[in-house]
Amino acid sequence: MSFSETTLARFATEVAKYPAEQAQSAVIACLAIVQQEQGHVSHEAELEVAAYLGMPPIAVHEVTTFYNMLNGKPVGRFKLNVCTNLPCRLRDGQSALDHVCERLGVEAGGTSADGLFTVQQCECLGACADAPVMLVNDRQMCSYMTPERLDALLDKLRAHAA
Repeated sequence: MSFSETTLARFATEVAKYPAEQAQSAVIACLAIVQQEQGHVSHEAELEVAAYLGMPPIAVHEVTTFYNMLNGKPVGRFKLNVCTNLPCRLRDGQSALDHVCERLGVEAGGTSADGLFTVQQCECLGACADAPVMLVNDRQMCSYMTPERLDALLDKLRAHAA
């Protein structure tokens, strides 16, 4: 696997934002580009990003596995991160996760049989006052996620995919 000229140009734009000796500072941006173009960050892509930025491969892998927004394996069209950290847990965050998993027939970390949904347990999303919360595709924050609101959201997303 080799990155396209377009991808390499996008990497160069990100690396140019930093002093030459700090190219590694662009690692998250480069990994986000890979994910945007390929849907996830494969091990092979990690190795190539490491070589491009002059980093040890393990350092790139650590970044990929640390951040929820980076996917080390393919995910469904809709990635649902349900917060189960303490404030959300105290306001039914675990119940929200369990409800979504049951409704979609998956375990946390799994992808629905139709490939539409990947459900992940996550740590704090920074919206504790709105608990329980869920983040859709790393972009859309959903608050006060009761079973009824979860069902309505899943129905809406499924209809959007059709």
